[in-house]
Amino acid sequence: MKWLQFLVGSFLFLWAINAASQESTLWGVVVDENNQPIGNVAVRTGNNGTLTGEDGTYSIPLQANTEVTITFSHISYEDIRITLSLGIGDIYEFNPVLKEGVTQVGEVVISARGEKRVRGIESLDPATVRKIPGANAGVENILRSLPGVSFNNELSTQYNVRGGNFDENLVYVNGIEVYKPFLVRSGQQEGLSFINTDLVADIDFSAGGFEAKYGDKLSSVLDVSYRKPEDFRAGLQASFLGGSLWVQGTDRKKRFRALAGIRYRDNSLLVDSKQTETNFRPVFADAQTFLSYQLSAAWELSFLGNLSINRYNYTPLTRQTNFGTLQNPIALQVFYNGKENDRYDTSFGALKLNHKAAAGLELDWIVSAYHTREQEYFDILAQYRLGEVNTDIGGQDLGEVIFSEGVGAQLEHGRNLLDALILNFQHKGKKALGAGLLSWGAGYQYEDFRDKLQEYEVIDSAGFSIRPPLPEFVNDQPYTPYTAPLTPYQSIDARNFISTHRLSAYLEYSRKWSLNSGVLYANAGIRSQYWTNSPEDLKGSADLIFSPRAQLAFQPLGKSDLVFRLSGGLYQQPAFYREMRGLDGNLVPDVKAQKAWHVSLGNDYSFELWKRPFTLISEAWYRNLSDVNTYTIENVRIRYRANNNATAYAYGFDFRLNGEFVPGTDSWFSFGYLKTEENQDNRGYISRPTDQRLKFAVLFQDYIPSIPNVKLYLNGVYNTGVPGGSPNYADPYAYQFRLPDYKRVDLGIFYVFTDASRTYPKSHWLHKFRELSAGFEIFNIFDIRNSITNTWVRDVYSKVQYGIPNYMTRRLFNLKISMQL
Repeated sequence: MKWLQFLVGSFLFLWAINAASQESTLWGVVVDENNQPIGNVAVRTGNNGTLTGEDGTYSIPLQANTEVTITFSHISYEDIRITLSLGIGDIYEFNPVLKEGVTQVGEVVISARGEKRVRGIESLDPATVRKIPGANAGVENILRSLPGVSFNNELSTQYNVRGGNFDENLVYVNGIEVYKPFLVRSGQQEGLSFINTDLVADIDFSAGGFEAKYGDKLSSVLDVSYRKPEDFRAGLQASFLGGSLWVQGTDRKKRFRALAGIRYRDNSLLVDSKQTETNFRPVFADAQTFLSYQLSAAWELSFLGNLSINRYNYTPLTRQTNFGTLQNPIALQVFYNGKENDRYDTSFGALKLNHKAAAGLELDWIVSAYHTREQEYFDILAQYRLGEVNTDIGGQDLGEVIFSEGVGAQLEHGRNLLDALILNFQHKGKKALGAGLLSWGAGYQYEDFRDKLQEYEVIDSAGFSIRPPLPEFVNDQPYTPYTAPLTPYQSIDARNFISTHRLSAYLEYSRKWSLNSGVLYANAGIRSQYWTNSPEDLKGSADLIFSPRAQLAFQPLGKSDLVFRLSGGLYQQPAFYREMRGLDGNLVPDVKAQKAWHVSLGNDYSFELWKRPFTLISEAWYRNLSDVNTYTIENVRIRYRANNNATAYAYGFDFRLNGEFVPGTDSWFSFGYLKTEENQDNRGYISRPTDQRLKFAVLFQDYIPSIPNVKLYLNGVYNTGVPGGSPNYADPYAYQFRLPDYKRVDLGIFYVFTDASRTYPKSHWLHKFRELSAGFEIFNIFDIRNSITNTWVRDVYSKVQYGIPNYMTRRLFNLKISMQL
């Protein structure tokens, strides 16, 4: 009967919508040129009006989706008139400055900063995203500079937030959820992020406590909007790591708008800087388009499409890793045979129909499809020797292995294939109810996964086949014969076919109150999801969840620079395909939804320093998790145990100070503290794989005062090590070794020939360019050797098992040019 409960609940959600008036709200503080509030200012639009209080505050409702003119007038000051159009339920902040003797008339663009600030959403500047250097530049590169967001792999676009894992983050483009490939094991295989930064208009990010309108994941939301063109433009970017080309335009009546971009990525430069010598021939490319057509004043149809081709052809040749101490240096030498051929081909398309009703009611209908075909084929034989290193500074073979303590071989074999289809149909709407806003949505999603997983690993050490150091394989080799059949060190052989049906719905209400003590904003909502799956030759399962969520924000009277926020609720994450696949590769379809109670308390404080604007954002948070689906992380591949056998907790606090440390630029410093632990089968609490305690980050923009066209961009991060220094097959209670701390600084130096701040006459060769810059980037400027995992090698003589670090990229240079017409 759970499906009936869900349908009845969804019906009640939609039935709750009534025919109240459709409004938006404009509010703020009116001040004079000395930044002092002005009382009794008349704020008028049509027949509607109000007066500012003694503290200069005002709030006035406006007709949504309608162009209106608002006049601010006072007998001692000249009038200000602005013309604007706000969406349904929008709550925007505008703080006008009244001046003596000057009449101010014009069109003003009101941003959503005020509304997003009270909702606890970080808004990132797309221009900054495109400028900041990084080995995998893009939106994810900037996210990693925020507190609470962690990573330790510069070749990956994946990230974890506040103790969650890579699969716990929601990503939306134009309100449509997007996905990433499922079989990727290594960051260098990933290629391109779905988000094309050349096409982006707005970037919003929430690290927790997000609203009910967002989906059923535990950790974070990245909400990206592509821009709607107003004129013709084109851009090009090229570097040693690849390039991109984009173009946009409209018809003469601006009813049809088109935006398109293509990208190519070549990670050879980065992979060549690692410790393994390889033949590497990657092809990472995609094409995206966003089209919109204004059918009428109230109806708009849009299409978002993406085609992605990823080819990863990898032939390792040799590797030498030196480790140990100065007194006892040890080296691992590896000689490879074989290769790896991977491919990930994905296609995505979404149609969205938007209707702005005459009364202001706004409705969306969305249909989307995602299809991925993925292949991982690899046969790699690694013959290795572990030995002493020559430390004789005058010797010709300095640094080479002069005595072998152990020899062996490792054979890795894989034949993995996956075909996945995801279809989604949803309806969303919002309607202003007096001073509040009611939002709702309902959707259906169908998922079909066909997966063949076949992997094994065989390890030979000094002529003996090695088994994992697990209790069932204890023996006294080589001194006592072991007559059991030979089996691989690790082996997975599974065929999985499963289809899942999901029904989801949400309802939320938000409102702002102007109180005597200040302004109060509240949002409360609930999500529900019912799902059933049908595995082949297995018993399916079904479940129903409800997730209540709420937010409160308060701005004290006359303190437009101060906001307090409180948010929380129950967040549940029903199992997706990978979460239903256990360590042995087989499906466990009755995996329960993971549950997490969230609570966070935050504060935004805006102030002036050196007569420039700054903001200090701070937040303390706590999460209590149950029905936890524990996992291990191997590079970027997550392997779940699929048994809901644990409870967990996570808590921490985040700080970010951003502002104009250099006039005219935006920079920030971040600090975060995190602790997360889990208790499996009541064995006691141990650190989770994402327990990255401390995080420091800096994103800094600067220029040379004597040569202002020379811009400098700095992106630095320091993360303490995470548990991951142990074999992935090991009992986590026996191994809690941590990887070394992650430290990395990337620097970009560019000469800006022209941009929006300067123009040239038609006779000048730069006149045709809106933007043109060229320069270079230095990745890992201090050449710090960061490791992502350990390779485990056993010395058969001493029976010592060594963890040899797998290092990431070294320091390297990249030339880059960007232009826009």
